[in-house]
Amino acid sequence: MLVLPAELTHAQAAACARMLSQALRSQPGPTAVADASALQHFDSSALAVLLDCRRDALALGKGFAVSGLAPKLRELASLYGVGELLPAAP
Repeated sequence: MLVLPAELTHAQAAACARMLSQALRSQPGPTAVADASALQHFDSSALAVLLDCRRDALALGKGFAVSGLAPKLRELASLYGVGELLPAAP
């Protein structure tokens, strides 16, 4: 599982995206799951990081899902029209 930090704003986005991209390559299985349950402080950069991670997963032939996405971030994703690209993990 790919774990997001407690804070993910513009200041942390690039480093977090690199960390998740590296972790994704060592993930076994057909679906990469990003765990966003620790995420407390975020801005729209968190969506950009998740979408980057999704793009990397798809490039590796994997599916992508998110667990523990905060309702406010899910709402923001819907507002930007990308909510369907970040499906909830079963």
